[in-house]
Amino acid sequence: MNTPWTPATWRQYAATQMPHYTDQAALAQVEHKLQAQPPLVFAGEARNLKAELAKVARGEAFLLQGGDCAESFEHFNTNSIRDTFKVLLQMAIVLTYGGQSPVVKIGRLAGQFAKPRSGDTETIGSVTLPSYRGDIINGFGFNADDRRPDPERMMQAYHQSASTLNLLRAFSVGGMADLHRVHQWNLSFVENSPLGKRYQDLASRIDESLAFMSACGINPANTHQIRETSFYTSHEALLLPYEEALTRRDSLTGDWYDCSAHMLWIGDRTRQLDGAHVAYCRGIHNPIGIKVGPTTDVSELLKVIERINPSQEEGKINLIVRMGAHLIEERFPALLKAVHDEGIPVVWSSDPMHGNTIKASNGYKTRDVSNIMQEVQSFFDIHTTQGTIAGGVHFEMTGNNVTECIGGAFKIGEADLSRQYDTQCDPRLNADQALELAFLIADAIRPTHRATFGSAAN
Repeated sequence: MNTPWTPATWRQYAATQMPHYTDQAALAQVEHKLQAQPPLVFAGEARNLKAELAKVARGEAFLLQGGDCAESFEHFNTNSIRDTFKVLLQMAIVLTYGGQSPVVKIGRLAGQFAKPRSGDTETIGSVTLPSYRGDIINGFGFNADDRRPDPERMMQAYHQSASTLNLLRAFSVGGMADLHRVHQWNLSFVENSPLGKRYQDLASRIDESLAFMSACGINPANTHQIRETSFYTSHEALLLPYEEALTRRDSLTGDWYDCSAHMLWIGDRTRQLDGAHVAYCRGIHNPIGIKVGPTTDVSELLKVIERINPSQEEGKINLIVRMGAHLIEERFPALLKAVHDEGIPVVWSSDPMHGNTIKASNGYKTRDVSNIMQEVQSFFDIHTTQGTIAGGVHFEMTGNNVTECIGGAFKIGEADLSRQYDTQCDPRLNADQALELAFLIADAIRPTHRATFGSAAN
């Protein structure tokens, strides 16, 4: 990997979790069409995000990353995007107050289409077909036509991402992000939640702060920070032909950026030191996330970080910890200590979703909110013990009223899963569960309320 880097360098390395396209000519044609399309995001935006993540690494801000497990062509609509954006803003205002610091908001939106899978094939009865790998690759329907990888799907993913970004940018500056409006949504949640009394205290303090600012003459009319927000996008850099086709050289700096999203991440199944995904990500100047799971080897992780960020640039690396509630206390401390001892500037964030997937007795794949909360609590506790910075959280969630994860204040049970189980891949937190966790985490990042966090998680 010491040879000069180009967007196509990854093709010289072994690539896992990639589809097999039977028509290579059709694939090349789609790649050519994508190369001619405008970028979805701009290099300057990615640089801004890197600067904000550098603040997170120093403990001057908190990272909230969340959104869909896998975006869908079928379920694409304005209301779904709006509602997910709305919940992320609700969570952000709670975390901003709880941590007394800015919150960097990154959505798993406008490009999160491809998914790694544990097996190349799926069998139902006597029929075996290729696994569903996300709408950008193949279809969800269990038939040969749907499961055949189709490169044209990349064009549909591109156009849907462009539409999603247009909406997100409009929402960010068009009044929906006004702190007063977002807080009113939170008050509605507090009123309806079974844990309303527990959350009322924090909500009341936020209300008092907003009223005090208004009395001082700080309002949406004269302060754009109250009515607008910065919002970034991210997805897993999994389908490398798509990422390569949207890689552009910045006209100001000459550096290469993947203009499909502001931040990309490398998954737990694709972070091989000599693999194609690391080979690709080492050459782009976007912030890069690296999933850190229970099988992560300390020495290999350090080598991957060095390969992607040899200059130890602040804000470049986001280590996304996904151990599982039952393994984080055993596996995470040694990894944290090793990275910290090397003096490497990274953002540490908790992904409490992927290590806590279980199968319900009725066959549904689900996650228990209590396990999710336990992993987040352990993540914060371990950082406190080692004197390091817990930088943020990473959730798979939706603004829709789905019933995919069990537990939470509204006590969704296994029998409720069939009521609205809409995910095409992994179970997501619904709006109420996501906001409930934000209130609990707000206490965790405010040291004087740590006892409240512990009791609320039980």
